[in-house]
Amino acid sequence: MNDTLKMHGAMEAVLVRANGDVEVIRKDNIIVDVGFDFIADAIGKVASRPNVMGYIAVGTGSTAPATSQTALVTELARAAATYSHTTGTKTFTFTTTFAAGTATGAIQEAGVFNASSSGIIFDRVTFSVVNKGADDSLTITFTFTMS
Repeated sequence: MNDTLKMHGAMEAVLVRANGDVEVIRKDNIIVDVGFDFIADAIGKVASRPNVMGYIAVGTGSTAPATSQTALVTELARAAATYSHTTGTKTFTFTTTFAAGTATGAIQEAGVFNASSSGIIFDRVTFSVVNKGADDSLTITFTFTMS
């Protein structure tokens, strides 16, 4: 018997500009080493399980993703995320919206975390610059699929 478990992550960012224009970015992400450690600790550590993932951060860093990373390169903002999973499926998501007035800048990296500051990063993705103006809104969804 040969059982293998694979996890794939992808991010979708939807920028809605103040004038109504919409820009959509989709990009695969990597699960970093401390993200895999998080999974193992969440399953096996009875006495000291880590806090659940529940935040999405965005930043301006352009350094390519690497499994050894433990944070975003240049974090700009972080917000609580909504977790969603339907029983019986092998997919789960985290979603948040950075409303007008938050996370304004040249965004090009994002990740999922387990704390409102610092904490454990689960994954990281970089993408072409998204210039979020002060009156724009940005919704980010991370989708993870196991197979």
